[in-house]
Amino acid sequence: MKALLIIDMQNDFMPGGALAVPGGDQIIPLVNKLQDKFELVIATQDWHPENHSSFAENHHNKAEFETIELDGLEQTLWPVHCIQTSDGADFHPHLNASRIEAIFRKGTDPKIDSYSGFYDNAHLKSTGLSGYLKEKGVTSIYFCGLAAEYCVGFSVLDALNEGFKATLFEDATRALNEDAFEATKKQILDKGGRIKRAEDLF
Repeated sequence: MKALLIIDMQNDFMPGGALAVPGGDQIIPLVNKLQDKFELVIATQDWHPENHSSFAENHHNKAEFETIELDGLEQTLWPVHCIQTSDGADFHPHLNASRIEAIFRKGTDPKIDSYSGFYDNAHLKSTGLSGYLKEKGVTSIYFCGLAAEYCVGFSVLDALNEGFKATLFEDATRALNEDAFEATKKQILDKGGRIKRAEDLF
């Protein structure tokens, strides 16, 4: 079975949000159209506590987008975003959520960031997404959402490591940094993933 995985289509990642991805709202109509092409539609949400260690404001004399080392891992310090139960953590109101069968939340542990929908960044804690998809008989996952080089890219790479066939719809995602996205796409192709255009399905 094929599944569509919609990554973090939340208000805080949209223009005007706390951690806005340029053009993030432009992909919503395409993401909505895509859902009708799949039997199973799953979504992820960034779901942070206020004391999350990835927030710059929780580190003395550190600035947003600065990089530090945190428990042996490189950590980008972000603006406060996607606080649990906040409007910023909600899905964008124009996203059709009626087909979404399950939502997997990540970034809930204040001590470690979680870009991927499958694992935290140290691969210590699973969200249970892989087991859920395998129990459903899913063998191929198709990805869309935000942001391309972070939560989407990390999720695609983890899916490949978990033994799924993984395809990124490059026209149904947007990046914070286009150069970083190009590097992510190369990683995905090198690991056996595929990159396609969603529009080609229609």
